Amino acid sequence: MSLDQAMRLTEIMLALAFLQQSVEHLIAGRREIMLFAPRMALCVLLLIGVQAPLVCLGLSALALAILKRFNGPYNGGSDRMSLLILFSLTLAEFMPNQRLQEYVFGYLALQLVLSYFISGYVKVVNPQWRSGRALQDVFEFSAYPVSEGLRQWAKHPRILWAASWGVISFELVFPLTIFSQPGLIIGLIVAGSFHFSNACFFGLNRFFWIWLCAYPSILWLQDRAFVFA
Repeated sequence: MSLDQAMRLTEIMLALAFLQQSVEHLIAGRREIMLFAPRMALCVLLLIGVQAPLVCLGLSALALAILKRFNGPYNGGSDRMSLLILFSLTLAEFMPNQRLQEYVFGYLALQLVLSYFISGYVKVVNPQWRSGRALQDVFEFSAYPVSEGLRQWAKHPRILWAASWGVISFELVFPLTIFSQPGLIIGLIVAGSFHFSNACFFGLNRFFWIWLCAYPSILWLQDRAFVFA
C-alpha cells in the first residue's frame, strides 16, 4: 500500500466515521447544529476527494470548536483517537515533501500500536484485571451493558477470567504483529473483532469505527518498513 493510497483510505474512513458521529447532534440544540452540520458537509467533500488539505484543516478547526463546546473530549478515548487521526492527517497533507508526510503518518501508526500495548500494560499490572474481577464488575455494576440479559455474564467468573487474560495477552503482543504482514492482518482482524464485540456488549460503537480509521496507517508502515526497506 502506497502512502497516497493509505492517506486516501484514511480520509474516506474518517469521513464516514465523523458522519456517523455527527448525525445524533442534528436533533440537539441550535448551537450544536451550527457545529455539526458544517462538519457533515465537510465530511462529504472529504469523502469525494475535494480539496482534501483544506477540508481537513476546516475539520480540525471545527474539532477545536467542538472541544470548547463540550469542555474537552466528551466521548473519552474515541474522541481522542478521532483528534489524533484528524490532526495527523491534516499535518501530513500540508507537509512540503513525502519524507515529512511519512514521518507524520508513521507517527499515527506508532500511536495505534501504543494504544493497544499501553492498554494491555495498564491491565496486567492491575490485580483486578488479572483476577477477572474488573470485567466481572463491568457486567454486574456498570451502565455499559446494552441489555440486562448481558449482566448474567457476571455469574461466570471463570469465563471472564479467561476473557480478561485473552484481552491482556493480545494487547501486550500486538506490537510484534508489525514484523509480519500476515501477522499484522490477523492482529488487526482480532483487534477489530474486539472493538466490534465492545460495540455489541457495551454500546461503544464509536471505538469500533474510529479505531478502524487508523488501520491503513499501520498497514502502510509495515509495508514501508519491512517490504521496501
